[in-house]
Amino acid sequence: MKNFRAGLMASAFILAGAVSALAGTLVINTDTSDPAPKKAMQALIDGFKAKNPGVDVKWNVFDHEGYKSAIRNFLTADPPDIVSWYAGNRMAPFVKAGLFADVSDVWKAQGFDKTLGSALSAMTIDGKQWGVPQSYYQWGIYYRSDIFKKLGIATPKTWDELLAACATLKKNGITPFSLGSKALWPTAGWFDYLDLRVNGYAFHMDLTNGKIPWTDPRVKAVFAKWDDMVKNGYIMADHPAFDWQEAVPQMVQGKTAMYVMGNFAVAVMEQGGLKADQIDFMPFPTITPGLPPAEEAPIDSFHIPAKAKDMADAKKFLAYLGSGEAQTKINDILGQLPISTDAKVGDDKFLKAGLAVLSKAQGVAQFFDRDAPADMAKIGMEGFQEFLVHPDHLDAILARLEAARKRIYKVN
Repeated sequence: MKNFRAGLMASAFILAGAVSALAGTLVINTDTSDPAPKKAMQALIDGFKAKNPGVDVKWNVFDHEGYKSAIRNFLTADPPDIVSWYAGNRMAPFVKAGLFADVSDVWKAQGFDKTLGSALSAMTIDGKQWGVPQSYYQWGIYYRSDIFKKLGIATPKTWDELLAACATLKKNGITPFSLGSKALWPTAGWFDYLDLRVNGYAFHMDLTNGKIPWTDPRVKAVFAKWDDMVKNGYIMADHPAFDWQEAVPQMVQGKTAMYVMGNFAVAVMEQGGLKADQIDFMPFPTITPGLPPAEEAPIDSFHIPAKAKDMADAKKFLAYLGSGEAQTKINDILGQLPISTDAKVGDDKFLKAGLAVLSKAQGVAQFFDRDAPADMAKIGMEGFQEFLVHPDHLDAILARLEAARKRIYKVN
């Protein structure tokens, strides 16, 4: 009898373990703390669970800046099964450290090399794929079209036209540009576009890959254009005290009229009280005539930690994420562009504007803090912020960035 009961108990434990393995608990960590990304993430999880009813999902949400520090800790100490992160060089350190799993099998099984082909190179290192892209979004200048109309300002297409628009705005008591540089990265949007428009895509990628000295005269030419904005007071003076969202109310209140930002900002502007017909989008103006157009369109992505406990369900999640259904659903909420060719683009004027701009681009940059290694990106963006406050420090800033380039890229 004792052996029979022991056998029953052993069978019960085995059965319980089997049920647990079948059910699974998928742990997901993300930095989708803003309202629209949070809503989109919930829709993604709901859609996944509808197709995989036996999988429980535990979702942990972090704020953006906290997540950048936290991910380095939990990938090694207590890895979840799925993490949100970024494509290109931003995923490279985790790949090289063996912290992200190779998901080439998911790409092959789902035919993602065709449907997600535009992001293939950004997700590939050493011939293998290390994540699945969620969406991408154009950067450019979002502006108060009603203010422009009231003041008779035509949409600028060249740098000189932009400076003239800024002068008119300033004359009418409006600071031309919002900026919140407390978290540093918004300054990189400015630098990237200025470099892309002054020197071009190939030069910009060589710079972020450590092949060009920061003391090069062509880099100084970029800061000379930026100084056109600084010396004339065309950018919010107190920007280091503001996060990017905190600078949006300045535009909502009409104290500023433009913002160099990604398309995700539209949702925040509308939540702040602006109507869609008060906002418009323009590509960053031409600076060097005849230079092939290049744009900023960062790719957001999801990855599986190498030590994920539920690898099977994690791969199912990535397979669903890359589907046309999921990409249509989440990007409609985000107001961003799906990467899957099976997805549908929402009837949104900003998305249409983004598609039009990106379709003409001769090169697409990921963003300074994704195209450059993390250490270089941090030092670079600290320098950008310092320049905006103290433009007279430029030579010292560039010397510091050059010393960092030699150390980080190991060049002479």
